[in-house]
Amino acid sequence: MAKPIELEINYKRYVVSCDPETPLLTALREELGLTGTKYGCGEGQCGACTVLMDGAPRRSCQIPVSAASKKSITTIEGLEQGGHLHPVQQAFLDAGAFQCAYCTSGMIMSSVGLLKANPRPASAEIIQSLQGNICRCGTYPRIVEAVQQAAKTILESGRG
Repeated sequence: MAKPIELEINYKRYVVSCDPETPLLTALREELGLTGTKYGCGEGQCGACTVLMDGAPRRSCQIPVSAASKKSITTIEGLEQGGHLHPVQQAFLDAGAFQCAYCTSGMIMSSVGLLKANPRPASAEIIQSLQGNICRCGTYPRIVEAVQQAAKTILESGRG
C-alpha cells in the first residue's frame, strides 16, 4: 500500500508516495527522476546503484525507502556544487576512468565515501573499498588513478 514518505536527497526534502518496502533505487529513478543512480543486478552485488547514506556508500537497490526516511542521501546528481564537479567526478573525467560509463556513478559514489572516511588511501585501500563495484570494461587501473588524483586535489583544496 502506497504511503507518503519524506526523504532528504541532495540536501532537499521530497515526499514520495510508494510502498514502504519499495527499494530506494526505484523511488529515486521512478518517483524523483534521479536516473544517475543505475539499476545493475538488483542484488547489491555490482555497485551501480551506490548512493551515500549519511556519508557512507550504500546499495540503494537493497534499502527499503522506509529505512531511508531519516537519513541524508546523496546521489551522483548531488555531488556537483555551484557549477563545479566534485573532485572525484573531475578526476574520473581527467583520467578517462570509464568507457561505457554504466558503473561510473557507483564507482564515484563509493570513491567519495572512501575519501570522506580516509582522505589518504593507499592503492590497496582504494582497490579494497571498490571490491563491490564491477566495471565490465576493466578500467580499474584508471579508476584507482582517478581516486588517487581526487584525494590529492581534495587535500590541496580542502573540498570534500
